Amino acid sequence: MKFTNIFITLFLSIISLSTHAQSYPPVNVDLKAVKVSKHGYFVQGKAGIATDHAGFISNAGFIVTTDGVVVFDALGTPSLATKMLTEIRKVTQQPIRYVVVSHYHADHIYGLQVFKDLGAKIIAPQGAKVYLSSAVSDNLLNSRRIDLAPWVNEKTHIVVPDQYIDKETQLELGGIEFTITSLGNAHSEGDLTLLVKPDNILFSGDLIFEGRIPFVGQADIFNWLEALDTMRNVNVSAVLPGHGPLAKDPNALINLTYSYLSLLKEKMQTAVKNWTPFAKAYSEIDWGDYMFLPAFDAANRKNAYNVFLFMEQNTE
Repeated sequence: MKFTNIFITLFLSIISLSTHAQSYPPVNVDLKAVKVSKHGYFVQGKAGIATDHAGFISNAGFIVTTDGVVVFDALGTPSLATKMLTEIRKVTQQPIRYVVVSHYHADHIYGLQVFKDLGAKIIAPQGAKVYLSSAVSDNLLNSRRIDLAPWVNEKTHIVVPDQYIDKETQLELGGIEFTITSLGNAHSEGDLTLLVKPDNILFSGDLIFEGRIPFVGQADIFNWLEALDTMRNVNVSAVLPGHGPLAKDPNALINLTYSYLSLLKEKMQTAVKNWTPFAKAYSEIDWGDYMFLPAFDAANRKNAYNVFLFMEQNTE
């Protein structure tokens, strides 16, 4: 009888997954989950801008417990999330209990509806409310329905979190303890990290970009740099960034993002203090090896200009 019940549960899970997956256009990208610890798995996106690789440019992950699965970030389209769900089901048939969202940017949240439809509770930073209440969220979704069609389409919608986090929060599932740390406005209006305690691995979200130029947007660069400094002091076995490969040495992983942001801060702060026009200040910067990183041409000038505007508002 016990074997029969297990078989029926497994059969129904497979049928449910198959039916659910058929509702989204298939995506032909190499998306594989790699085991990085006893309970943790990592899905690594490819280097590029938001519309490259069918939108698969960000990372995600999941943690398997005896009482369900915790997913970290949901990728940039429902189709990609469905493909990640297929990877999860290769490992376990446990239900998806939670999705912890590092921040509300499109490449991390458009897949949320896949997990929400399965009954997952969505946890996000308090600052996500700013994104959700802005015109940016609707305008960008309309744009992505064109630029990432058919994977982002009229069925794609933005999922509102079930719980907002504004302070360090403990979560327990299946005997596994997690620490969710809210870092306020850093890379986005609200950022958080997830520490898997027994595995000693840290999901950092887009506080860290590895192997490509970061996207700055409307970030508070002071808070971002401070958050990175804080992460240097976290003694973990591995850090899993929002973009790029995982690293066993947190300081080495942090270095690219930290040094790039420091350069932007220093140069744009000096330009504002000296009343140097942005175009002139930008043309005089030696970008060194950053020039050869993916997304430099698409993102660097925008990043510098956004930091320039930020410094105008925040430099005495």
